[in-house]
Amino acid sequence: MLVDRYTFDDIKGALIPREDWHPFPTRDEREPWRRLDAETRRTLISGGEKYLGHEWTVFRATQFMEMARTGLRSLYGKFRATHRNALSALVLAECAEGQGRFIDDIIDGIWAVCEESWWGKPWHLVQQKVGANLSNINDPHIDLFVAETASLLSWTCYLLETQINEWSTMIMPRVDHEMQERMLTPLLEREDYHWMGFSHRDKNLHRVNNWNPWIISNWITTILLMERDPERRAAGLHKTMRALDNFIDPYPKDGGCDEGPGYWGRAGASMFECLESYYGATDGKVDVYGEPLIKNIGTFITKVQIYENWFVNFADASPLVNPAPFLVYRYGKRIGDAELMSAGVYFSTKVQGWDGNDFSIARQLPTLFHGSEMSDVEPTQPLPAYSWLPEIEVMTARDKRGSGEGFFVAAKGGHNQESHNHNDVGHFIVYVDGAPVIIDAGVGPYTGKTFSSERYTIWTMQSAYHSLPTINGVMQDPGIDFAARDASSTDDGQTATFSLDIAGAYPDEAKLKMWHRTVALTRGQDVTVKDQYVLTEPASTIQFSLLTPCTVQVSEGRIVLGRRVLQGERSSGEAGIEYDPERMTVDVENRDLSDGGKQRYWGDQVSRILFTLVNPGESGDVELRISR
Repeated sequence: MLVDRYTFDDIKGALIPREDWHPFPTRDEREPWRRLDAETRRTLISGGEKYLGHEWTVFRATQFMEMARTGLRSLYGKFRATHRNALSALVLAECAEGQGRFIDDIIDGIWAVCEESWWGKPWHLVQQKVGANLSNINDPHIDLFVAETASLLSWTCYLLETQINEWSTMIMPRVDHEMQERMLTPLLEREDYHWMGFSHRDKNLHRVNNWNPWIISNWITTILLMERDPERRAAGLHKTMRALDNFIDPYPKDGGCDEGPGYWGRAGASMFECLESYYGATDGKVDVYGEPLIKNIGTFITKVQIYENWFVNFADASPLVNPAPFLVYRYGKRIGDAELMSAGVYFSTKVQGWDGNDFSIARQLPTLFHGSEMSDVEPTQPLPAYSWLPEIEVMTARDKRGSGEGFFVAAKGGHNQESHNHNDVGHFIVYVDGAPVIIDAGVGPYTGKTFSSERYTIWTMQSAYHSLPTINGVMQDPGIDFAARDASSTDDGQTATFSLDIAGAYPDEAKLKMWHRTVALTRGQDVTVKDQYVLTEPASTIQFSLLTPCTVQVSEGRIVLGRRVLQGERSSGEAGIEYDPERMTVDVENRDLSDGGKQRYWGDQVSRILFTLVNPGESGDVELRISR
């Protein structure tokens, strides 16, 4: 999309020179910082005060290697992430106050970061050529947090260049050196970083994921703020467009993010930040906001909102999401979508005060200086009555447009090699009155196993712990070939229907010819799930599962799902499930969530309702009805 429109010469001619590009006021420009509302300024300053005298602890080689080999992440949060948060908070506090009180700690932070051998997260080093090891400084690997750190240092130098040079004239040259060695030169000269997408043979099947726009958004920032050579600056920016096209061009035309709404915040949303940087740095000459795909990528986030902060959480996505409010608003404004703008304003009402400790300064500055314009827009949740994303094969439907009242259902087809994939072709979730009833458990804390060959030994990744059948003990398999057939969806105003054949998602051992599933929401009435199956030989056992955060009471022909307190003020919904007791038996097992990951969504446990068919035979049908 981008390089088809804009050549290198176009970019070179349109690019605002580094010395003239002034996206936000620096610390020296006191009036804009003084105009921030008093509460925001107090929060920024107090956020920095927490880090006065911060100890810039060295991240020892033994700690680094432990994390690189095991993937355990707690040490990172204790040491490295704290340093990034500290530097960001100190920088914004100094800009807000403007009295020099935070400068010594900022200088220590800059120097400490420059002294680190590698800026990324240790477990990402499995992707470097020498594998899970200490970082190879002669072959720099660039991950998400190398890029985030480069952006943080770039904004620090932009905002505080005068103060840094007054403290020492040796600091800026050191930062320039590190930027060239760790980011700017390798990214300009190399094309073998996997997230760039240049090595992807078939972009339609093996698309790059959120790493691409997330890293590129920071790469662009680093180029615009830190690259002093005009020729390299233009060449670097044009190369970012080539790489970003590897994300945009094969992206589903329906705008669907198969990583889920939580990852949209660093997929579609980071793509938007890239486009905003291009737009701003060329004085509006690079502008693709009128493209239907760009619009669809933006409005995806409203199509998968269930109610308030509950979102559809297929794959590794979180069920509780608070999209960056002003980013959503700006996206809506750029593409001329009033509902998306209004949704951004709504999300701002769910944020408890200003978070001055988010080290992504790139997201904080636009909100600080332009966020006040959101006050002119009424906060609303669009909550469409129905949406169908035919490329990623996801349907959402609810009883009433714009309301959490009544039933909400989401169902998916797709395949089992989606980004952050779970084996979940044919899976569905149900909420009642904006609260969860039938759920996707989501993902626990990431470990070394999560992104390894052992991924599908984790129960949350397995089809047996989704709303899906298991035939003779055989679950769905991972891979692009394990996919839905003939997925389709319709809505006639009264009933929204999703149907597909999920047999292709199972290996040959399942002996499946066909498993046709229909999920239907009849508004104001119920959700029904109707399955018809045909096997190549009679099955000895067929079971299928539903996960619920509710209390569960089973009686003959009906299961009562009761309200249960989850976390804080959140609770589950209430519903009933009707089934044929002559066709199936019901067992309930509880899954302990005390590992601390999923617990923040569902409380201390979820229940798995396990239906077992009586005499399943070679063919048959199954029906469940979910009602009040």
